[in-house]
Amino acid sequence: AECPGFTFIDSNGKSVSLKDFRGKIVVLDFCASWCGPCRREIPNIKKVYAEFKDKGLEVVGVSIDHSDEAWKKALEEEKLDYLQLSDPKSVTSKLYNYNGIPFIILISPEGIILNKGLRGNEIRTKITEYIK
Repeated sequence: AECPGFTFIDSNGKSVSLKDFRGKIVVLDFCASWCGPCRREIPNIKKVYAEFKDKGLEVVGVSIDHSDEAWKKALEEEKLDYLQLSDPKSVTSKLYNYNGIPFIILISPEGIILNKGLRGNEIRTKITEYIK
């Protein structure tokens, strides 16, 4: 099934749509600053981004923080180098049908969901199935 589209504002106030990344493998990380398990996945996500960004991988963090301030503070603390979008009304939890975070999914270059609920080393393992 094609994954639901969305458009949110990134940490620089720029509007970004999911469909901007067609043609790339995308890791979508639905998360929040107050979520401990989300913060613990960040090193894994940073690692795969560093390893595969030149091979066509795009990583997008989608934060469901209600507070812009808390979100920006977390971005600073974690020194995130991949794209961060803000979903303060948790629109995506209904679109993607998740109720726990982190909810990490992998999307194909055609916009199809390949894997859901990835954690830890599994993130890298799945990416390597699609990016050599």
